Order: sequence, then C-alpha cells, then structure tokens
Amino acid sequence: MKIVSTTRNKAWQEHDHITVGNQVPQLYVTGNRKQTIRGFGGCFNELGKIALNELSPDRQQQIYKELFSVEGCNFNFNRLPVGANDFSEIWYSCNETDGDYEMKHFSIERDLKYIIPYIREAQKHQEAMQLFASPWSPPTWMKFPKAYNFGTLVQTEDNLKAYALYFKKFIESYKAQDIKINQLHIQNEPMSTQKFPSCIWSGKELCSFIANYLFDAFREGNIDTDIFLGTLNGGSDFHTHFNAFLNVVMDDAICQKAVKGVGYQWDGKSAIAVSYDAFPELEYIQTESECGDGRNSYEYAMYIFGLIRHYMRFGSTAYVYWNIALKKGGESTWGWCQNSLVTIDHGEVTYNPEFYVMKHFSHFVKRGAKYIELTGRWNANSLCFENPDGEIILVVMNPFEETKDLTFDVKGKTSTIILEPHSFTTVAI
Repeated sequence: MKIVSTTRNKAWQEHDHITVGNQVPQLYVTGNRKQTIRGFGGCFNELGKIALNELSPDRQQQIYKELFSVEGCNFNFNRLPVGANDFSEIWYSCNETDGDYEMKHFSIERDLKYIIPYIREAQKHQEAMQLFASPWSPPTWMKFPKAYNFGTLVQTEDNLKAYALYFKKFIESYKAQDIKINQLHIQNEPMSTQKFPSCIWSGKELCSFIANYLFDAFREGNIDTDIFLGTLNGGSDFHTHFNAFLNVVMDDAICQKAVKGVGYQWDGKSAIAVSYDAFPELEYIQTESECGDGRNSYEYAMYIFGLIRHYMRFGSTAYVYWNIALKKGGESTWGWCQNSLVTIDHGEVTYNPEFYVMKHFSHFVKRGAKYIELTGRWNANSLCFENPDGEIILVVMNPFEETKDLTFDVKGKTSTIILEPHSFTTVAI
C-alpha cells in the first residue's frame, strides 16, 4: 500500500500512516464499475513552448519528464489547437488564402515552429500519448465578419465542403509528421463569441456539417480520427443547451453513426449529467480545466479537485488541464491572465498546486482503469478507480482546517488514514 499527500506547505509526501480501521467507515468502495478511463493531460499551446524555450535543454527535459513520464504525471491524453487559440503568439490559420476551396495553400508550417516540437518533446517521455484537436476559429475568409474573433462560419456549400477538407488535411499533415490525432472536436466553445479566436455554431449547423460534409470526407479519405461533438461549454440552463446541441445532433441518423463522443468544459459541467443519462453509449471528455486568474493559488487547486470529481462522477473518461506551462503572470496574447501547471520566471521554475492535484490522479490512475462508485459521507470529496491490474486508487481531499481521520471500507476490510488540513491524499491499495 502506498500513500502520498500534498498540503499547502509540503507537496508529494510519501507516508505509511495507516491503521486497521476500528471506527465505522465514512467511505465505502462499492465495487460498482462505471466508465473506462482514457487518461489525463493538458494542452500544447504556443505560449507554453515559448516559456519553456527560455530554459536550457536539460531543464526543459526535466519538466517534460515530470509532466509526461510514468515516473511523473504520466500525461497520456493531450490537446492541441487547429490554428491559433488564445494562447498562441499571433493569429494564424492553416489557410488564409481567400477563396481557396480546394485547399491548395493549406499548410501546417506555423505548427513546425512551436506546437509540433512541443508534442515531440513530450512524446520522448510518453510513447502511449493520445491527442485530440480542436479549432478556435475557421480561416477568416470563411467567416462573417472576416475576422478571427467573434462571428460565424458562413454556411455555404463551398465553405462547408472546404472546411471538411481543411480538417482532413490537418489530420493527414500531422500524420506525415508521425503524429496521430485520435479525436477531432469540431469547434472550441461554439456558444461563445470572444475577443480572441472564436466562432459561433448552432446545434443544427453542427449536425448538418457532420452529417453532410465531415463524415463523408473522413470516410472517403480513410481518416480513422474519431469525430467528437466538442468542445461544448454548455451553459447554466443545461436543459436548453443539451436540447439545442447534443440532443439535436444525436437526433440525426448519420450523426448517430459519426459522432463517437462529446467534449465538455467550463459551463459544460452543467450539461454533462443529463447528457450521460440520455446517451450513455457516447464517450465523454472533460476538455479544458477552468483556468483561474494567473495567481495559481492553493484555494483554486482545491476548486479544481472538485471539478475533477464532478466530471468523473458524471461519466468523463478523461480530465484535461489547460496551460501546461506559462511565464509568470500567465498573460495570454489577448490579455487574459490564467493559471498553469508550471510557472517559468527568468530561469526559475515553480510547480504550482494544480500540478500536484493533477499528479495525485494521473500518476496513479492508468489508462483502462474503471471509475468506481463510492458511498458514505466522504464521497463528496473522494474519487476511486480500479486499475487494469486490480489495484484500487483512492484520491481524497480534506476540505477542513483541521486534521481528520478517515476510515474507509474496501471489500469488507476497513483501514484508517490521517488527512492533514486542506490536503490531497492518494492511497494505492
């Protein structure tokens, strides 16, 4: 049995403070197995690679090892943008040649500068890495108005065919670089119009694009990348947004064949439960952890723990952090300060509290693990998984200011562990 804990002042401390339980358990591992876990990870953003490039090659490799190796966070499921996002250095798409419906000028040349080297460095430490991709905006000449931010994709036959071809070429171009993209999520936050790259889609438009253009383009091109409806940011009125997006798309017979899963983030946390109830056959991915304000506080790390529990509780097979690394302050190109797992400041490297929250899961929970239901009072701050080899992984947060004893029951055997104030604890049994 292995026990690791993190507190506000001491990160990743190994312990053996466990006793045979002599109290009534406050937490029961039920044995009810739910979804199969795909993995954990983050997003390969340009500003992250730019920050890492400030360090020597040896120090960069140490960070990559901490993030992607099995000895570290073991991040095995990660995201990349199709073109620019809000943490790119500049705006770009893979084809800004106006009216190029045949995609003769399509190119991923820009990605060769930051994104592809970033991925390749990570792959040195994580051979089993899977990737999903999503655009923040189509090429500007396909939009109204013709701008990377705000606006919509103009829904013409020529545009839609060309955009399906755009995705096909993106996946093929990465394959030519020996990088496989496992999933394509069609639009980042199709419900949000932002000052950074963005594009509004309705559920009916997404349905039509998948059924009449994208599915055929992938099938005819022998593209084995899975089509996901994502990344949806839901909305506080989850019934309205469920019915306006996922329910609309899955009402179509072709989309039922084409769509393999759904990606939810931010306000999507309000929609995942009803989605999981309605379509349990789909795979659900948490696609972007909420980003904070650049201060990387311990309190926000505790909030992130709660988000991980929420998404896993309602069927998510993966939890994907946002910025892996940033310079101090975490400011985006478009002026939004956000958190990161690693902060780089004039050669100094800091592993932030959210790094350890993610590691408490990703280091222990293997691909192919099953999410296990829990009962009892401490269920509200706990998660449980069973690895393919039968190992039980219990992850608990103590939200209290006081030390607590936790007695838990696994298959009729009770044990007690000590939970330090405001701590994260993982027990591998």
